[in-house]
Amino acid sequence: MSESLLHIAPWAVLTCAATIALLWLVLRRLDTRPGLALALVVAVPLLVALVFVVAISGFMFTEQLGWTLVTCALVGVMLVPGSVLLGQRFTRRTLALEARRAQERAGEAARRDLIAWISHDLRTPLAGIRAMAEALEDRVVDDPAEVSGYGARIGREANRLGAMVTDLFELSRISSGALDLRLEPIAVDAMAAELAGGLRPIAASRGVRIEVALPPGLTVTGAGRELERVVANLLANAVRHTRAGGTVRVRGGVEGERAWISVADGCGGIPPGDLDQVFDLGFRGTAARSPEASELGPGAGLGLAIVQGLVEAQGGEVAVRNQGGGCCFTVRLPAASELG
Repeated sequence: MSESLLHIAPWAVLTCAATIALLWLVLRRLDTRPGLALALVVAVPLLVALVFVVAISGFMFTEQLGWTLVTCALVGVMLVPGSVLLGQRFTRRTLALEARRAQERAGEAARRDLIAWISHDLRTPLAGIRAMAEALEDRVVDDPAEVSGYGARIGREANRLGAMVTDLFELSRISSGALDLRLEPIAVDAMAAELAGGLRPIAASRGVRIEVALPPGLTVTGAGRELERVVANLLANAVRHTRAGGTVRVRGGVEGERAWISVADGCGGIPPGDLDQVFDLGFRGTAARSPEASELGPGAGLGLAIVQGLVEAQGGEVAVRNQGGGCCFTVRLPAASELG
């Protein structure tokens, strides 16, 4: 008995050392492929055990050793494929879990940033309204023209506050899945022309022209109010950022089963590093968050996030690219009919 143990012990120690070394090497080399690594974690000890059995038998291939090898081979045939499938499933679940956690962390960070930005943007107009209201109440201002000017400024600030609240409500509906969309054929050419007409006086006061050149009969499948909000946001954003003397161009067409509409501005372009962040909550393309004193002030940086959410809810996609002296936003939605 003791002689047998002395014979087996060195081989057992060598087998354990070899197994640990091989497993360490496998896990080190295949740390990015956990499915294959898990399969080899099963296969390596089995192969080493076979070598151990052959070694302690003195390399004498007896009938008993043959049946031992056959048994180990059958066990390997059943275990290795199962380990591969289990490893693949484990990998998919791990990756999905990590993706969900990353998405949750990003969403939580975005919500914190949004609360901070909105708090800042709400305080600024509220402070102005409070100061002007106190001046009027204390009769610090009594000249009729100045009183009228204060009233007009209070009205503009109140409108901006109302726009922020509307944006927040829209984002809440999008993120909560509460959008109840009724998809129907929408004539985008007529919609864009009407919205551009309403913005032309403001654009003209800023030295900006708006050109709409859409094919007659360009129709998409979408939700009327939501699609109108998308086009209005893109047009207002383009007019806001286009430099004086520039032109906002609206184009469109049909490619296969998708219709597209693009809004190009003269903003000078977006830094390449910021292109992937354009649709993020609160992104404005500038570190300064002080509101502009104009009808098209920057709001809370929610417009493009709303555009993306509404477009995707209607089964479409929106993208941005630099083009010429500005950038171009392109919305693609299912086409409702061929061009007339």
